[in-house]
Amino acid sequence: MPQTLDAAAVRTWCSLALDALGRDREEIDAINVYPVADGDTGTNLYLTVESAVQAVEAVFDAHATGTSVPDLPDAVRAMAHGALIGARGNSGTILAQLLRGMAEVLGEDAASGGDAGGAGTGTGIGADGAAEGGGDHLARALRRAAQLAREAVAHPVEGTILTVASAAADAATRTTSGGAGGEGAPGGDGAAYGSGAAVHAAYAGARVALDATPGQLAVLGRAGVVDAGGRGLLAVLAALVEAVTGDAPSPVAPGARPHDLPAAVESCDADDSPAGPAFEVIYLLETDEPGIARLRRRLDSLGDSLVVVGGDGLWNVHVHVDDAGAAVEAGVEAGRPYRIRITHFGAAAGHRRERAQRAVVAVVPGEGLAGLCAEAGATTVLARPGEPPASGELVEAIRRAHAHEVVLLPNDAELRHTAAVAAEQARAEGIRVALIPTRAAVQGIAALAVHEPTRRFDEDVVAMTSAAGATRYAELAVAERQSWTMAGICQAGDLLGLIDGDVAVIGTELAATAESVLDRMLSAGGELVTLVLGQDVPDSLAERLERYVRDGHLAVDTVLYRGGRQSVPLLIGVE
Repeated sequence: MPQTLDAAAVRTWCSLALDALGRDREEIDAINVYPVADGDTGTNLYLTVESAVQAVEAVFDAHATGTSVPDLPDAVRAMAHGALIGARGNSGTILAQLLRGMAEVLGEDAASGGDAGGAGTGTGIGADGAAEGGGDHLARALRRAAQLAREAVAHPVEGTILTVASAAADAATRTTSGGAGGEGAPGGDGAAYGSGAAVHAAYAGARVALDATPGQLAVLGRAGVVDAGGRGLLAVLAALVEAVTGDAPSPVAPGARPHDLPAAVESCDADDSPAGPAFEVIYLLETDEPGIARLRRRLDSLGDSLVVVGGDGLWNVHVHVDDAGAAVEAGVEAGRPYRIRITHFGAAAGHRRERAQRAVVAVVPGEGLAGLCAEAGATTVLARPGEPPASGELVEAIRRAHAHEVVLLPNDAELRHTAAVAAEQARAEGIRVALIPTRAAVQGIAALAVHEPTRRFDEDVVAMTSAAGATRYAELAVAERQSWTMAGICQAGDLLGLIDGDVAVIGTELAATAESVLDRMLSAGGELVTLVLGQDVPDSLAERLERYVRDGHLAVDTVLYRGGRQSVPLLIGVE
């Protein structure tokens, strides 16, 4: 077959890579000991490439009704963008940056007619140029990929996916610069041989480098395994060889099972320190270059395994920290974070990740509560204003919790059906799921406060359900238009005090309206008031409301939380 890297070959490459990672996922998960032995590298790489595949297929679908086909720049940029927005984990985030680096070179060269043959159509590389043209472009693409990936990691460590990527680029460069690509393939297509020679050399160099990783990183040597991220990259490169040449490299022998796995190791340092942070925080971030520079400095001081990939205003941020809330708040200060995922390593960080007995998955309306719930051990899903999570996102969070039993807290009355669908899907996968119909975040906080994983599952669910049900909830929202309510007619811009979902108070000033709502709620009694303040609510309001409760209700305690960027300025709970 012609050894050309065009849009169709990129599509084939992504599909083959996804198939390969699907086959090898469990093996790669099993050898995952660095930077955290949580057994999910294969899964994270698979999900990252799956997102890339979906983006590339969307480009082809857009051309399906016409006579044109996507060109190479469209395909590689879609691949890189899909990987960026879908990147999971440390290795998945680095792989996204590797694909971005390749897309930069291949897309620009094809769009400018940069192949040696000068065709200038942007359709592909390697088909029409001089003997070494296609191979040279692929070598430069691999070099750019390795460079960008290293720049994205705060403290690069050898013996990892970075080492394997650099070795692949070095081998491809040696092949093209040494003239091997100019000999011509059997059949006389010199350009084709250039592309094929480059990818074969890259794969061979990566394979040698992967085999050497246990001697470069002590934690791998002690466990008797190669680097899991590098093993996944080898599968992606094997798919590239097959897509370009039609020849599938011989399969890699299954890796050894790790033995005597060490505790979590900090990826920022090469000293194999046995301690590690408790949380993995990942989010997409919209910001500019100065904002991302400030964020890098801030997160580097908070934790380790810091990887920031992307560009052109959109970034994927990955870090391991002990203070998940601080990591999210750093993103808020730098720009607009979304798709926030916080995972608690728990006991799994000290051993290859075994499925926990029980976990909690909670939907939260703001970054502040995401950090709070994560620190309490929950896996969180952020509900952005006007963009409630789909059932697929909840299923993914249940899987990410990695437990035999999961308690699901939707924390929104409108999410009950979505949560029920997700729970049914997870049950079909063998996970025992209990859906507690929490209607507000404050009910979820109350349920999480009494969660006790050492209890029998049914007893724990009953206790959490009881705590949620004993919590009355309210929120202060801004009316969008004139409307009839149970409290009378409101005008656009009025403050609405909703208690248990119904409008009970209409006001014009936030503090006074909040005090009226508190009076109504506490008239029926209560022992604890929970106030969750939005990002723009001043501290003075929190102090005023806390003083108001203390002065009027001596036996009632008040707890204050910062919710971050949430859809309403104030949430209130009374237990």
